[in-house]
Amino acid sequence: MKLRVLGCSGGIGGCLRTTSMLLDDDILIDAGTGVGELTIAQLCKIDHVFVTHSHMDHVTSIPFIVDTVGGMRSGPLTVHATEATLDIIHRHIFNWKIWPDFTQIPSRENPYLRLQPVHVGAEVSLGGRSITPVPANHVVPAVGYHVDSGRASLVFTGDTTSNDELWRVVNRIENLRYIIIETAFCNKERDLAVASKHLCPDMLAEELAKLSRKAAIYITHLKPGEPEIIMREIEASAAKYAPSMLRNDQVFEL
Repeated sequence: MKLRVLGCSGGIGGCLRTTSMLLDDDILIDAGTGVGELTIAQLCKIDHVFVTHSHMDHVTSIPFIVDTVGGMRSGPLTVHATEATLDIIHRHIFNWKIWPDFTQIPSRENPYLRLQPVHVGAEVSLGGRSITPVPANHVVPAVGYHVDSGRASLVFTGDTTSNDELWRVVNRIENLRYIIIETAFCNKERDLAVASKHLCPDMLAEELAKLSRKAAIYITHLKPGEPEIIMREIEASAAKYAPSMLRNDQVFEL
């Protein structure tokens, strides 16, 4: 099982692409602007999108995927998310005002888009691949995802701030190999991080201190213009965890 990073920035511009990861060739975890790097043939292969939360930098490509390849596929694209997130996406995007409601196109009985609720702790198994929502703490309903091949596991926190429940779950994963965790702001913007329920480097160090297992740590969602500052501050406060900055096209083998 392979997970390829399509986008991992907190914004756009130049080579910056927002959050999306491709699991093998048929599953997306989030669908930010990074999805735009895929060809039409690759888009046709995507059967499932697991969404962490409803913010645009994580869902913006879903309408374009459905519109572009919906008619080329033999079945619907299934979007997995919490009921609260699916409700937001349906009411505020696929509402015939922002975008057509592809849960009704070409018909309710045979749509291009299907919405499937997930629940924290409830595993979804797809072709031997286990994807389980884990707790997140954000300004809108949100989850992260635990991806498990059986041999090894990766946890993607999604957008989150301080979150004791997440670490209780993570510390029970015996085959944990990777953690992808956000750090959106630098330390001088800690008040903004707290208000928007993100992390800054000092808060990241406080969260990683709750980790009782060994894992390779990768940092995502850095704000444009601040990656170097954020990573220097992470080195200063969390060096013992040897964190690395997540990069576009990075591949994780599980």
